[in-house]
Amino acid sequence: MLLIPRPRPPRPRSRRIKAALLASAVSVCLIAASAPNPAAPLGVGDRLFPHLGNPGYDVESYDLAFTYPGTNSKPLAAVTIIDAVTSSRLERINLDYARGTVGSVDVNGAPAAFTRVGEDLVVTPEEPVPAGSWMRITVRHTSDPVAAKDQDGGWVQTKDGLAMANQADAAHLVFPCNDHPSDKAMFTIHVTAPNGYTAVANGLPAGVERADRSTTWTYRTWHPMATELAQVSVGRSTVLHRTGPHGLPVRDVVPTKDREKLEPWLKKTSDQIAWMEGKVGRYPFETYGLLMAQAQTGFELETQTLSLFERELFTESVYPKWYVESIMVHELSHQWFGDSVSPRTWSDLWLNEGHATWYEALYAEEKAHKPMEARMQAAYRASDSWRAAGGPPAAPKAPERGQKISIFRPNVYDGAALALYALRQEIGRPAFERLERTWVSVHRDGVASTADFVDLASAVAARDLSGFFKAWLYGEKTPPMPGHPDWKSDAPKARKGS
Repeated sequence: MLLIPRPRPPRPRSRRIKAALLASAVSVCLIAASAPNPAAPLGVGDRLFPHLGNPGYDVESYDLAFTYPGTNSKPLAAVTIIDAVTSSRLERINLDYARGTVGSVDVNGAPAAFTRVGEDLVVTPEEPVPAGSWMRITVRHTSDPVAAKDQDGGWVQTKDGLAMANQADAAHLVFPCNDHPSDKAMFTIHVTAPNGYTAVANGLPAGVERADRSTTWTYRTWHPMATELAQVSVGRSTVLHRTGPHGLPVRDVVPTKDREKLEPWLKKTSDQIAWMEGKVGRYPFETYGLLMAQAQTGFELETQTLSLFERELFTESVYPKWYVESIMVHELSHQWFGDSVSPRTWSDLWLNEGHATWYEALYAEEKAHKPMEARMQAAYRASDSWRAAGGPPAAPKAPERGQKISIFRPNVYDGAALALYALRQEIGRPAFERLERTWVSVHRDGVASTADFVDLASAVAARDLSGFFKAWLYGEKTPPMPGHPDWKSDAPKARKGS
């Protein structure tokens, strides 16, 4: 995700991880290993979102079906089918689900009791599900596109339909799930909409069925995906197709009326993919493209294989062309950093945003002659203030109440890119570039943590870098910059009332 404040005119937002690995990864911070009596919300104990995700099972796949009624004021009829493997005996099964009405729940084909507790849907099957068992959960529910109080994210209403923005913790506002990036799964998505609309989702097309008054589109991912990266677009759209490097299918989803206006931007994507491949290796997924939404979100988002952009970023001349292109590369680079290699916890967010900011800046340096060093020196000056306000890059402060995306602060963008710059200064450019390629190769389709990055960096550099990373990723103050002893960080400004 990239937050972009911009002026506006006045107007009348795995490898699926295996069950044993998931249980091991969160064992030190589980809120509970099994549902207490009575039913209660659970979580995997994420430091920033402690009730997000659920212990006891690993999701293998989601099959989602949405029926769009042709208006954004009414809920979508939906069916969610979850195939999972249990890691412990489950008398109750907790799912993250917080917006919509549940009609029925089946577990392995048998009706199951259910109740809503907090932001959890707690399901009680007829018989407990043994550890190490496959299970299928079918939930018939609605999916409400109308935002509720203190529930930002999920469906984004556009001028002509809907799109999805689930980062960081909003997928469960759209469908029942295990809403934590450590549990990636395969997705099949079916969308039915009235004729005249076009529906697109993550992955590649897997069929179209036409009826008298509606059409159903089916899409499937070829690689596991975190729930926060799911995307569904319904609108008066045109899908544009072209070919990227190595025959990669590139498809863009644009408002039909803006097709010609947006084409000069869209045709840049293939060369940008080739540029990224030259830095870190082969593009990791089955397709890529841009979804241009007629909506005001305040951000762009790296939804897997189909990045979400505000149309106005390209149609309003607020920013220079080189900057807009670098933002395109920011979201593209997330396909490697954040999507293919997903964070094990939300405290590892810097691995996503720091790398995306890094390649955004590197692209601007190479293509528009905007020096990386100048940007990093400016970041160094602000770094202590960013750390004071938002925490160190790998230990960000919790989100502000009612503003869950407030974890996306400068400390995990340019502040984290600054740590990568320091690392390149410390170990040298050749070792740094080997590290980047090795990182996305070793952890492709999986999840990884800050500790994993530290270990790999130490191995590539052939020396222990734990002290270096402890200072740069967890220190309250910004360490001296290798090679630039003259760089200074400004003292944080005192907050009002302090």
